Amino acid sequence: MRRRLTNDDVTVVEEPLLKRAVAAAALGNGMEWFDFGVFAYLTTTLARVFYPSLSPTLSVILTFATFTAAFVVRPIGGAVFGPLGDRIGRQKVLAVTMIMMAAGTFAIGFLPDFNTIGVWAPLLLLVARLVQGFSTGGEYGGAATFIAEYSPDKRRGFMGSWLEFGTLGGYVLGASLVTVLQFAMSEEVLLSWGWRIPFLVAGPLGLVGLYLRLKLEETPAFQKQQEEAASRESAKTPFLRLFAENWRALLVCIGLVLVFNVTDYMLLSYMPTYLTSTLGRDATNGLILVIVVMVLMMAVIGLGGRLSDRFGRRPVLFAGCLGFLVLSWPALKLVQTESTVLVFVGLLLLGLVLVTFTSTMPSTLPALFPTIIRYGALAIAFNVSVSLFGGTTPLVTESLVAWATKSGFAWANDIPAFYLMIAAVIGLVAVWFTKETANIPLLGSGPSVATEEEAEELIAAYADESSEVAQADWAVEFAASGPIDIVPAGR
Repeated sequence: MRRRLTNDDVTVVEEPLLKRAVAAAALGNGMEWFDFGVFAYLTTTLARVFYPSLSPTLSVILTFATFTAAFVVRPIGGAVFGPLGDRIGRQKVLAVTMIMMAAGTFAIGFLPDFNTIGVWAPLLLLVARLVQGFSTGGEYGGAATFIAEYSPDKRRGFMGSWLEFGTLGGYVLGASLVTVLQFAMSEEVLLSWGWRIPFLVAGPLGLVGLYLRLKLEETPAFQKQQEEAASRESAKTPFLRLFAENWRALLVCIGLVLVFNVTDYMLLSYMPTYLTSTLGRDATNGLILVIVVMVLMMAVIGLGGRLSDRFGRRPVLFAGCLGFLVLSWPALKLVQTESTVLVFVGLLLLGLVLVTFTSTMPSTLPALFPTIIRYGALAIAFNVSVSLFGGTTPLVTESLVAWATKSGFAWANDIPAFYLMIAAVIGLVAVWFTKETANIPLLGSGPSVATEEEAEELIAAYADESSEVAQADWAVEFAASGPIDIVPAGR
């Protein structure tokens, strides 16, 4: 006896609705990461605005510490927004996180500098960063969950890659604006008031992002979960289910996020400062090179998503970890040269390897958890890992470089490469324990397809017990689940 697969069990996602959902989630995520990224690109300038009386090295470290402080509260934001998203819906929570991020960033643009109010200036900057961090705690997990639950099973990798396309777009917009200001303004004007402009832009961008997200409909998976809420066990205790039944997935998620975010923050957030502060290069030139690398990453990120749909998430992630293990040191050596071309080649190597993560993680991470706790589990695990490892990357790396340089170690400038290689080893372990989830339904959900024809073909294939579809793990589990429309096997 096998459970029958019916049209009610298969979700058909209409193409216009899918595109609108993915676009709104990705654009909203990009706008949030514009807000978050601007701070990183203005690190050396903000160091002089808020810590003018300290040495250049110490002021940069303290500014990175302020940047890192936002990551301290990200797990708290994840613990609040994640379970809330599982209870009241993904769309509502994503709208709230957009409002909070825009408000925190907008407020930074109005802060008085150190010369005006003294130590209160960096303290107020810290408060604004904490608001940013708290809101971001519910952002990525929610956006990734939203896209994953809307996407057809066979296209989840490609559709998920658009989330990171939006993230890179936000970074590019922020970095480009900062670069234009650095090029167009004198140093005195930039330190006086020019640095405020990118933060003030966050207000209008936040309104645009909020409008897009308010237009979204709730995901099909969440709607079905709500319809079945009365029959769910422990519906009011998702955290008990989280830790009792999904601790392995949590550990895998933390490991995957570690390698993903250490490499991401190293290249996109720390490298501009490394080029300027450590290697003494022109700040504008360094930002331009990173911007070009990000644009090229955006151009190929969809291809990475398609490859993960065709060959699986694990092979693509394995390739990324091996790439960082082998190429980090040679790439950084190119970055350390005096040749702009070689510096660009080194950054591009790191960027292309990073694409294996940015294109694949948005579809890999949500698939680790069942629908009932997906948003909360992903938000908590993601933000714990980011807070402990990813977000601290710029601060820890800069501090280690400063310590090693002061101690006279010849390899001081190579520390970023060593850091990436260690993360890659941890990533390899995490990927090894990751289950392949390409082309199969999300945990706790039925199959999702793009057309009615695909649905009929899937139902027919499932009915044939000898077919590849019927023998897939998800189909075997589905066949043995709940007593709904039971029919003799093979019929």
